[in-house]
Parts: sequence; structure tokens; C-alpha cells
Amino acid sequence: MIVATDIELRAGSRLLLSDASFRVAAGDRIGLVGRNGAGKTTLTKVLASQSQPAAGSVTSSGEVGYLPQDPRTGDLSVMARDRILAARSLDVIVRDLAVSAAQMGEDDPAVAERAMRRYSRREAEFEAAGGYAAQSEAAAIASSLGLPERILEQPLSTLSGGQRRRVELARILFSGAETLLLDEPTNHLDADSIVWLRDHLASYSGGLIIISHDVDLLEKVVNRVFHLDANRQVIDQYNVGWKTYLQQRETDERRRKRELQNAQKKAATLLAQADKMRAKATKATAAQNMARRAERLLNSVEGERQSDRVAKLRFPKPAPCGKTPLMADGLSRSYGSLEIFTDVDLAIDRGSRVVVLGLNGAGKTTLLRILAGIDPPDTGVVEHGHGLRLGYYAQEHENLDMDRTVLDNMKSAAPELGETETRKVLGSFLFSGDDVDKPAGVLSGGEKTRLSLALLVVSSANVLLLDEPTNNLDPASREEILGALHAFEGAVVLVTHDEGAVHALEPDRVLLLPDGVEDLWGPDYADLVALA
Repeated sequence: MIVATDIELRAGSRLLLSDASFRVAAGDRIGLVGRNGAGKTTLTKVLASQSQPAAGSVTSSGEVGYLPQDPRTGDLSVMARDRILAARSLDVIVRDLAVSAAQMGEDDPAVAERAMRRYSRREAEFEAAGGYAAQSEAAAIASSLGLPERILEQPLSTLSGGQRRRVELARILFSGAETLLLDEPTNHLDADSIVWLRDHLASYSGGLIIISHDVDLLEKVVNRVFHLDANRQVIDQYNVGWKTYLQQRETDERRRKRELQNAQKKAATLLAQADKMRAKATKATAAQNMARRAERLLNSVEGERQSDRVAKLRFPKPAPCGKTPLMADGLSRSYGSLEIFTDVDLAIDRGSRVVVLGLNGAGKTTLLRILAGIDPPDTGVVEHGHGLRLGYYAQEHENLDMDRTVLDNMKSAAPELGETETRKVLGSFLFSGDDVDKPAGVLSGGEKTRLSLALLVVSSANVLLLDEPTNNLDPASREEILGALHAFEGAVVLVTHDEGAVHALEPDRVLLLPDGVEDLWGPDYADLVALA
């Protein structure tokens, strides 16, 4: 259980949440919703004891499993299977059992005897932790999340960002924690894994807070909804499922509007009467009291909720370039003995639109990093045509300097812009006031997405390399980027699980990995997008 009492959250000097109290008990499956930047990620970090509230207190009983938007897996030399088993300390026990079993065959009787005693102790601990049944459970969870046996036998350093995130999700689901805090858990999952996760969380008996823009997930899983209102700095708590919440929230809005209109009408009548009474000195005190009653009346009702602001995203006209600004010939990449893709050829013509498809781990992100010049290929070359200006959106936001401020990141991307113009662009992406002085590393996933998109806008790129650009975005912001993508006049190479993003792009070609097969886009390929 988690109990929050009168907590206050701030981002710098900006108030995110004031005097909020609630509890998360066993059986509570809470959908935490609100626009990007409202403070959802900040709240989950506080509930997970990763940071402290500005005021108030949070207490928890039992283990809390926390999946942040950008999980850090620690030692990348650890095998994927061991990372998952570590949730119940089974990784250490299994390794010790293997070492003890080997030492039991030593010629020295004393060594063999000590190894036998240690093996017996560790075997008892292994059984107490669930034994082979627990190992099977971990393997089943991993498989359901798209992590087959061959992936589990690899070190984390050889896995893609999406695969490492799925390892972290598997570890948390395997942990047996009494309360789960999951921030966008469907990111990087294919369609089958998302369906499995919905069923798994819908039957979860512990406490759960989930941040997600997957409406199907929210409909299937949640039985309570917390709406974090960024304009009022409060949490509206609805003890109902998702569909009922939407209906009740609309009803609440109509009620608030009626109450406000009635209060305004009554207050106007009181103030008009007070103005008449002020003309007579003998009634001045009565007039003042009447004006105060009007003020109290207006303060006693909630105003209509303000509409959440949405970043205004429009790509400028791309810089002029030659007929084929970007080419790749014979690209291949391996991690150790594991071949990711081989012999990939690609020619990006001016204004062309290419979707890269392939199962998780097929090398889509790796290919974009090579095309962007961040990683070298093992073989092959990337050639820049006349006038190429690349814009790269990284799904892990590696293009941002996390130690520098929002403003400094923008200045580095577009040094030719003056201070006023830079702040104006940031303002259109909802960064204003003290927000521009925050280090990029403390931003939420949605805010990092907005900042990365702002950097693209000022780049005047004529070729965009986009890796999952709609992840972490609320519905309104997602629609904004899809509209901008549709209207962009330059070339685009897109990696995405989002069928809506592919529809907005209207691709003319598709590149299939790991085979490197290129084909004209057709409706038959649309079914592969969610599997990518």
C-alpha cells in the first residue's frame, strides 16, 4: 500500500500539484492521466521514493516495483536472464549453485565437503525463492513480452533500447511487488505483447498505478482514474473504470459550467444592488457586505477547466538539396557473433518517404543511428548527397544533452537564432518561464519528446530520421505531430509501431529488416506495423 498525505510537487518554481492526498491499496488499478508535463512522471518518482515531494509525506508498505519511462539497467555486462531473475535474488543463488556443484568434484576432500554444505544451503534458499517454478515463470513472462531464449542468453549491452526496456518490464512483473508503478509500459511492445500485458495487469491483485496513452489498455485494466489537472494543480479522483470516467468527467464539466453561470448571475445582481446602495452614506456598510457576499459566491464554485495547451508543431520548408541527399551501400552490423542485419542498400531521394519495418531486435534503431552518423557500420558506407541537412529524432533522446538546460540545448541546435527567437520557439512547444532553465535530464518523457521535436523544427532538415516519434505523447500532442509529419515537404525515414503515424506519412517505400529487402509500399504491409 502507498499513502500520500498533503503532498506538493514542483518543477523548479512551477507548482505541479498542491495538497494532494490519496492511497493505493491492493486491488486498486489506477490510470494516472493528464497532459504531457502535468507532473505524472514526477508523481510516480515520488511514490517510488526516487525523489521527495516539496511538502507532505508518502509512506509505503511492501515492495514497490517501478518502471520509469527511461529505465536504467545498470551493469550492461549482465545477462538479460540474470537481470530478470535478480528481482527475487535468484540470479546470485543460481550462480552459487553452479559454482558449488563444480567444486563438489574437487579432489581435495575439504573443498568438496565445504562445497556440498554450501550447495545444500543455497538449494534451500533456491526452493524458498520459488525454485524451478520461479525460473519457468520468469521465462514465460519474458517470452510473452517478446524476449525469446536467444535474447535472454545475451548481455544487456548487445540488446536494443527497446529490448532492454522489455527486460526491465519483465523484471518488475516477475518481482512479485505488492504495488506496481508503470510509466508507459507498452512502449516498444509489439501487438501480441500488448494484448498479453493487458490481460496480465487486469488480473493483478496488488496495487497498480499506470501511466499510458493506450486507451485499450486503460479500458481493460483500470478501475480508478486519477486526472492530474495541470491548470488547477489538483488530482481529480474517479473511483470508476475508464469509460465511466470519460462520461462522468463530461458530466462534471457541464455541472461546473452551470454552477459558474448561476453564481456569476447572482453575483452580478448583488454587485449591481451594492452599487446602488453606495450612493447613500447610510447604506455604505450594507453595500460593502453585499459585495463581499458576491465575492464569496464566486469563490465557492469551481470554474470551467481550462483546455490543456498543445505544442504547435510545424516543420519549416526544408533546405534545398540534390536529387538523392542520402545513400547507403552494403551496410551490415553485428554485436559479437550475433548478426543484426547485412548488406542493406538504401537511396533516400528528395521528398521520399520510407518506413522501416522489422520485429523488435531486427536493427531498426541501429540502422537509423548509422544513417545519422552516430554509430559506424561494420561494413558498407553512408554517402551524403548535395545539400544534405539531417534531422534525427532518437527514441531514447540521446540527441539531448541531459546536463544542459532546455534553452542551452536549443541554442546549440540553432546558434544562428537570437535569444528572443529561441525562447519564442520553445514557447510554442510549451517551455516558458523557469521551464527553459531546467536541465533536460529532469524532464518527463513527454517533455523530452517535445524538446527533441523543437530541435528538429529549427534544423531546417531536408531528411528526417524518426525513431518512434509518437511515444510518450498525449493524444492531442500526437495528433499535432502526425499533422506536421503529413505536411512536411522533405524526405522521411520512419521507424514506428504507431499505425497512425504510418498513415499520416503516406509512405512510398518500405524497408524490411533484417533482410534489407526494399519494396513499394502497399496495404499488405500495414498489418506488419504493429508487429514491428
